[in-house]
Amino acid sequence: MTIANNIAAFREAKGWARPELAKRMGTTPQQIERLEKGMRGLNTDWIEKAATAFGVPVGDIITPGAANDGYILSDRLPTRSASADDGTVDIISLDLSVSMGPGTLIEDMIEEEPVKWDLGLLRILTRSPFHFLRQIRGIGDSMEPTLRTGDRVLIDTADRALTRMHGIYWIDHFGAHGLKRLRAAGSGRLMISSDNKVAGGPDFDVAADELRIHGRAIWFGREM
Repeated sequence: MTIANNIAAFREAKGWARPELAKRMGTTPQQIERLEKGMRGLNTDWIEKAATAFGVPVGDIITPGAANDGYILSDRLPTRSASADDGTVDIISLDLSVSMGPGTLIEDMIEEEPVKWDLGLLRILTRSPFHFLRQIRGIGDSMEPTLRTGDRVLIDTADRALTRMHGIYWIDHFGAHGLKRLRAAGSGRLMISSDNKVAGGPDFDVAADELRIHGRAIWFGREM
């Protein structure tokens, strides 16, 4: 399957010349022409810049079809269902395993080769720009039955505050990294808890400024 982009169609629907779109995307008119004609690869960064400029969801910028076949607009801007087969996008997989027990000491986080994810699935899971997403692997049994050792976990690193009560977060407490549930525990304090109380031990609270939140877990995958 090839992927056609709708940048020219959106620009024309807005009544913009290429210099206007270039200004909004922080690039040059020549670059816009190359993107529209498929002379330059439409990577995640360009897709997100175009979506921001037009004020549309990221997935509306591209559609499956013949390369350079010219996506034709009706009197409405193009839309896609959340489950449509829109191709893939690269998500960085970090070369680390994050503890679901007492914590993993991590000095360096080495990026692996990007992993391809289905665009339709990602649009269902999150509205965050895709470059904020990271894939990691959980180890340990303190978060069972929710998460098991070896699960691949998708983290939204744009979500670095306690935005969801009892959400599962990738945290760093004095250098010990882990996947744990968090909730507010009074003024300036957070409660850290495990789903498996036997393996993970009792809940405990810490000062919020002692804890670094790297992101929130939004999806996991498991081998059969």
